[in-house]
Amino acid sequence: MSYKIATIPGDGIGPEVVDETLPLLHEVASRHGVDMEFTEYDWGTERYLETGEMMPDDALDQIVDADSILLGAVGHPDVRDHITLHGLLLPIRKGFNQQVCKRPSILFDGVESPLRGYESGDIDFVVFRENTEGEYSDAGGRIHEGFEHEVAVQSAVHTREGTETIVRAAFEAATERDGHLTSITKSNAQAFSMTFWDDVVGEIAPEYPDVEVESLLVDAASMDLVRRPDQFDVLVASNLFGDILTDIGAIVSGSMGLAPSGNINVDDEYPSMFEPVHGSAPDIVGQGVANPMATVLSAAMMFENLGEDAVSDALWSAVRAVLADDDAPVTPDLGGSASTGEVVDAIEERL
Repeated sequence: MSYKIATIPGDGIGPEVVDETLPLLHEVASRHGVDMEFTEYDWGTERYLETGEMMPDDALDQIVDADSILLGAVGHPDVRDHITLHGLLLPIRKGFNQQVCKRPSILFDGVESPLRGYESGDIDFVVFRENTEGEYSDAGGRIHEGFEHEVAVQSAVHTREGTETIVRAAFEAATERDGHLTSITKSNAQAFSMTFWDDVVGEIAPEYPDVEVESLLVDAASMDLVRRPDQFDVLVASNLFGDILTDIGAIVSGSMGLAPSGNINVDDEYPSMFEPVHGSAPDIVGQGVANPMATVLSAAMMFENLGEDAVSDALWSAVRAVLADDDAPVTPDLGGSASTGEVVDAIEERL
């Protein structure tokens, strides 16, 4: 098989990590008879600082025929985050109807959690985050700016179709895992949107009688991800809540540098997009010490989404083997001193 991948290295450590990772992806794909064509797009804040745009007006038209998208990172300390987010990441997620954001959190063998008493495999859950509406719908506005009576309104939008899509995806995942689903809301305070969410979960649950359903308010869920992360299996949440909870999940399982994610178009009508959770990490840009594993694992999720399970499994296994080896090089976020390239080389050696 042959695939065309739109590659957006983006900002900060994104280009560094993507540059080091692409040869590895070519290598593992070729070993399984898969041909990869990566086309790079220089979209991001450097382009914004030069042109006033994160990406061109016809950006989605340029990449709509790609089989998938691999993104490095988005964000720059000199550009406000809402500009970078709304200028690149959200237009791709919404324009390609990538309704499902899937983010696994795993405590790997050889990695130490900051939480006391947890060992390899104790933490292993996946968050299904609604990805195109909710609190990130960009519905609202500001009026009377600069005056004492200035008003800002930000509205969350939850559609039945969008909510059912993410909830069903989470239920399907729970049937393939340990059969436990936790729905995260704030229904006590958000009496319209979140009670609607609860209703949709309640309507769909009977279709999956083997899945045990738990419902938590987001503040309690945040506490419990620290207090009892080993008891979670599949979590489903709105856009904002899922965004916050997955950062907690990444940290309790060892490092943001190990957290992959996929933005999935469930109908395969448009390309899906895969990216590390860690962001652009401006504090370590140019030092060559960014952890490439989140990008490698995001690529593994991409291969799985493309139906290339053997390639995906090879990448997951190689990363696990490096982490489990006390003598293998790891980057500073995991307590080592290795460079990005040294870690990529170690992964390749274990393919």
